[in-house]
Amino acid sequence: MLQTASVPVDHRVPDGVHSWIRLAICMLIGTIANVGLWSMVVVLPAVQEDFGVLRADVSLAFTLNMIGFGVGNLVIGRYLDKLGITLPLILASLVLGSGYILSSFTQSILVFSILQTLVGMGASCSFGPVLADISHWFERRRGIAIASVAAANYLAGAVWPSIISAIVSAYDWRTAFQVIGIICILLVGPLAMLLRAKPPATRSANLDQPRMVSSLSPRALQTVLVIAGVACCVAMAMPQLHIVAYCVDLGFGAGIGAEMLSLMLVGGLISRLGFGLLADRIGGVKTVLISSGLQCLSLILYIPYDGLVSLYVVSLIFGLSQGGIVSTYAIIVREYLPAKEAGQRVGIVVLATVVGMAFGGWMSGWIYDLTGSYQTAFLNGIAWNLVNIAMMLLIYFRSGRAAPQVAAA
Repeated sequence: MLQTASVPVDHRVPDGVHSWIRLAICMLIGTIANVGLWSMVVVLPAVQEDFGVLRADVSLAFTLNMIGFGVGNLVIGRYLDKLGITLPLILASLVLGSGYILSSFTQSILVFSILQTLVGMGASCSFGPVLADISHWFERRRGIAIASVAAANYLAGAVWPSIISAIVSAYDWRTAFQVIGIICILLVGPLAMLLRAKPPATRSANLDQPRMVSSLSPRALQTVLVIAGVACCVAMAMPQLHIVAYCVDLGFGAGIGAEMLSLMLVGGLISRLGFGLLADRIGGVKTVLISSGLQCLSLILYIPYDGLVSLYVVSLIFGLSQGGIVSTYAIIVREYLPAKEAGQRVGIVVLATVVGMAFGGWMSGWIYDLTGSYQTAFLNGIAWNLVNIAMMLLIYFRSGRAAPQVAAA
């Protein structure tokens, strides 16, 4: 008589069908929850008019949003390593949705700005923590997997602004925020419940063993990645945050600048996926070196070419260049540091990139105020970009062969 097995067989393996299904769910969550990074850009004029304040006062809300996003990546990433992704995502969706809904009822710009910190923290779980989580489900295709989840940030930037703008035009920004809040609560939580399974990597004997060997200690490597993260995003912030103002100064108008920003995002989406595929072939450090080198070249091109057509071309080149930097840091973390620390380590690096964007955006404006031109600001971005390249070269030359892997029992 045939005996049936009493213990269920778990068919989940890295790069398997379950991994790709999880990747699709993570991308959907990212596309929804990353609205937290784009909503203020769309409603800023309407909020300013409603509260009757200066543009700088409303800009504080965006700054606090970014601070919340950066801190959230660090805090949630730390607990992700212990709790898994489902519970943090559910809690983050409640924070995100509540931040939007409460913001829609406030009559104070200060309270509104503080609540945007909650929005940023809620949105943060859909970036660094999700990148760390999906990294455990892939080995051969880890680069494109991480890049695809990170690309959801750009997808959110492509989808949400038109939706928000339509609601604001038909009703007002408060209604738009209420709709966003309800959507985030109703969709992100249930989708997170589909991510309860433990990754195949947790059943491996290699959980504590990085794939690559480096003479840098884990703390030193983390420090180098933090410096690299700040540096690359100080450089990145110049075109991304000031291209509209730059076009206004050149006499092209804000509408042209907005089109160039959209072109950057499209290029960033394409390059993020392309560099993800490249990382699977040549590794994370080499990929960042190529992407960062091309970003530096594109920043150089902004200085002599300030005509309308040439700016469109250079902006596209910039977008196609910079997409392989930030998301690839997560790949480097997985290559050189223990997998069980991935959430916390990735969160620290993402926080560094947010600090770089915030600092770089302010610094470029400060340099413009001092000089009356963005030319020096571009040179400043190039200098910071070279710091990023130097940090990546340090990791590259302090790295050795791939670490030997211990077979699972």
